[in-house]
Amino acid sequence: MGLAWVVLVVSGVLETVWATALQASENFHRLWPSVLFVGALVLSMAGLSYAVAHLPLGTAYGVWVGIGAVGTALYGMAVLGDPVTAARLLCLLLIVAGVVGLKLLH
Repeated sequence: MGLAWVVLVVSGVLETVWATALQASENFHRLWPSVLFVGALVLSMAGLSYAVAHLPLGTAYGVWVGIGAVGTALYGMAVLGDPVTAARLLCLLLIVAGVVGLKLLH
């Protein structure tokens, strides 16, 4: 896997970090979650920017969003008590399959 792909995956994980920090910031009323949100957001966008300079835009963006969406949903289920159902897990699995497909077809 090339550097652009590694940066893209890390940026997708950082999307999960900023999304969960945004919720934890309570509308930016809590300092440290707000600081984490801004830092993770900047790093995530910088990584996505690097990736789209080396990979097709649609592929990079799809992978970035997919990783962020799946990571955030899993965090919600594991930590925040979001419902865990077979249908939700199947949908997340389909997103992962799409991300893997985009990588394989690149």
